[in-house]
Amino acid sequence: MQALYQRDMSGAPVPLLLREFHEHRLGREIEGGEFADADADLFDDIVSGVALSEETLDETIAGSLASGWTLDRLDRPMRQILRCGIYELSQRLDVPTGAVINEYVDIAKAFYEPPEPAFVNGLLDAVAKKVRAA
Repeated sequence: MQALYQRDMSGAPVPLLLREFHEHRLGREIEGGEFADADADLFDDIVSGVALSEETLDETIAGSLASGWTLDRLDRPMRQILRCGIYELSQRLDVPTGAVINEYVDIAKAFYEPPEPAFVNGLLDAVAKKVRAA
């Protein structure tokens, strides 16, 4: 999510962001704590996939919002959280639905107070029911 937020703010190309994160952030210490060991292939897939699918992901988000809400009403971090979560739900079928939703709810909790994490949970759950319907 951080890499995509950085891309959103700076317009940096995805290959440059991936290189920067591999060289300077993944597995490194930040603010006194280490990043959890990241799955570099999964990280690359999510960053690249979200960047390539941004328009489709935004359409999915917009179609899942309550009546009267627009994508523009969501701030940049929230849009990135939802884009990443929807990308994983729709393209990474190897990752369990509950794990995807919980991961992005936890990320939302790191950035927001209630009720935003519950909003993330509800929207991703609704999308999961559509994209992972058996």
